[in-house]
Amino acid sequence: MDEVRPTSGPVAPGLASLFPPGLQAIYGECRRLYPDQANPLQVTAIVKYWLGGPDPLDYISMYRNMGCAAQDVREHWHYISFGLSDLYGDNRVHEFTGQEGSSGFGFELTFRLKREVGETAPPTWPAELMQGLARYVFQSENTFCSGDHISWHSPLDNSESRIQHMLLTEDPQMTPVHTPFGLVNFLQIVGVCTEELQAAQQWNGQGMLELLRGVHVAGGPWLITDMRRGETIFDIDPHLQPERVDQGIETEGSNLSGVSAKCVWDDLSRPPEDEEDSRSICIGSQPRRLSEKDTEQIREALRKGLEFNTKAALPPINSQRQGHDRPQSRKDSLESESSAAIVPHELVRTRQLESVHLKFNQESGTLLPLCLRGRLLHGRHFTYKSINGDTAITFVSTGVEGAFATEEHPYAAHGPWLQVHTPWLLVHTQTASSAYLLHVLTACSYVTISPQILLTEEFVEQMLGDLSELNTREETKLPKEYSWPEKKLKISVLPDSVFDSPLQ
Repeated sequence: MDEVRPTSGPVAPGLASLFPPGLQAIYGECRRLYPDQANPLQVTAIVKYWLGGPDPLDYISMYRNMGCAAQDVREHWHYISFGLSDLYGDNRVHEFTGQEGSSGFGFELTFRLKREVGETAPPTWPAELMQGLARYVFQSENTFCSGDHISWHSPLDNSESRIQHMLLTEDPQMTPVHTPFGLVNFLQIVGVCTEELQAAQQWNGQGMLELLRGVHVAGGPWLITDMRRGETIFDIDPHLQPERVDQGIETEGSNLSGVSAKCVWDDLSRPPEDEEDSRSICIGSQPRRLSEKDTEQIREALRKGLEFNTKAALPPINSQRQGHDRPQSRKDSLESESSAAIVPHELVRTRQLESVHLKFNQESGTLLPLCLRGRLLHGRHFTYKSINGDTAITFVSTGVEGAFATEEHPYAAHGPWLQVHTPWLLVHTQTASSAYLLHVLTACSYVTISPQILLTEEFVEQMLGDLSELNTREETKLPKEYSWPEKKLKISVLPDSVFDSPLQ
């Protein structure tokens, strides 16, 4: 990327046909907000994405916003992206589908950064942050929505800041733009601390955004990010955790329906050497392949509308574009509560299990109370998707649509089923999300056996008491073992090294 100052003011009539209509429409909205800043500082991709460059955003404009004293909004820098929507309408980047739908991915990113005393020009690091998020969107075809959260696990500006994660919300000033190529919305990035991200995961993003709006130093009405903020909103107001977040989880539950995780499971009722109906998919093992005929049958079924929709995982972002062919479809943001569709019974086989042993690393284990309290007690499901192998563990409660585990048979394995074998579905990297999306695509043909664990409300309450020490994210001595012999269920929380070993 390089810094330039392209003209963004009124376009001469003779040049109107040369000025991309999608770009012109977004510039028009920018000019509405900043009529006195016709030529803002911009960061631009040196080699455009549609010419093979690594940066999907053609431009990021940077404006000086004077704030609004009447609303207690402080002065800040305002960053606006160009490229997630269709700027050109000629299929060079996005498929043109008409004016009635969304333009490109249907949104552009914005970011509001507090202006420090004495700053005469905006820092440019937010531009690279926005490019990173755009690479994820282009590579995964997953869109973002207001309320989504992104686990970054690193200071956004590569400093020592506590602001290491992000929430997304509607930009408070920019209005949706109708372009010749469809509608464009504006999603604002909001930097948050780890404790605030965890609260958003355990409760929901919209609830946390509302709390941040009410705390001036944490964002205020326009959710301005202050990279020097040293206190969380819970440090500033200790009553927010029990009175708002905990109460919100109790009454509303959590919107987080799954995570990428280091996990594995064992069927203790079946000998480990029985590979035909394997008791587990061990880390490092190779999946069996479907026959060509079976693969085509499942592909055809999936083409008719099957989907598995939970939450998004933000993969490590590659610096280079992986080819120029774009996938055929785009996926919705996964903050939604859609139920997972189940592959038709003629294509799958369900096996009841008598006794199971679930194994998690510490980060995954700390989410078990969330799974139980924020999801199962509200009649919802929660899935752990292994990042090291081809297995998943889904907890369900009575009444969850599509569940194949029952109260009579609370542990069940469903297989074979299709699952994408994608090397980028990882956590524990600086640009990885703790959230999860199990992509069901027609291009993959891997078999996995994935258990469902059905827990009654009474047993969930018992487990919450037994697992209470996992509510803290502080490092504890591992391994930890929890066992419920009468339920024939065992859970172990193990060091990461156990899951990283190819001999596991």
